[in-house]
Amino acid sequence: HDSQTYRQRLTIGLVAKYIDNADTYLSITEALKAAAWAHRSEVTIQWINAETVTDAALSAVDAVVVPGGFGKRGVEGKIAAASYCLQHNIPYLGICLGMQVAVIAAARRGGMAQAGSAECGAAPDDAVIYLMPDQQGKQSTGGTMRLGNYPAVLQAGSRTAKTYGTTEVVERHRHRYEVNQAHLAAINAGGVVVSGTSPDGRLVEFVEAPTCDYFVATQAHPEFTSRPFRAHPLFAGLVQAALKRQKRMQKGKA
Repeated sequence: HDSQTYRQRLTIGLVAKYIDNADTYLSITEALKAAAWAHRSEVTIQWINAETVTDAALSAVDAVVVPGGFGKRGVEGKIAAASYCLQHNIPYLGICLGMQVAVIAAARRGGMAQAGSAECGAAPDDAVIYLMPDQQGKQSTGGTMRLGNYPAVLQAGSRTAKTYGTTEVVERHRHRYEVNQAHLAAINAGGVVVSGTSPDGRLVEFVEAPTCDYFVATQAHPEFTSRPFRAHPLFAGLVQAALKRQKRMQKGKA
């Protein structure tokens, strides 16, 4: 493709802890490239180290992605990144752990100062992310992972449903921890609402921030179903919001 056909260049921040190993996030960077291509734009991935994340680094990009990951390292930085995007209306896509940190950020803003994840040692009363009751005691076995394709039902009229263009989706999963719906009041007070659940309503699969132009997060891994010429809707939605923000910022500077 002649690069002159591209009109805009975007910078998207990827808040990650394996900063030295781009291959870890290859499927996400490819999904971002496909989404940019679909919007006739080019994307530069700005790696932001989750352990040293700064407001300056976040405000310098057009959009932010917080990808999946396991373990404690860099989690506080990812929570800070989600919180900053929520507060400053920076387009945000959270994937797996990226959804969990968005929920924690919202709960803290909504009055639960110690909100955290059981995976990172949060006390039971503060664990807005927890091992589902039917998973407890099974940590040591391989059977505890929620693995494979699962359906979800999206809230009609939500940003998430509008982005997909439907209220019934199937996405790929790979996780053990879930949102504890007992804490939804604090999460909602902090600006984040549930926008999609498992068909039985037990599991939170998608969240969003209604006051932001595009702050969407999912417990699933949408990057695995993106294709070079068929961008995944969640990534395309992020790119679209990033282009809008870029235009608005340029107008502000004019």
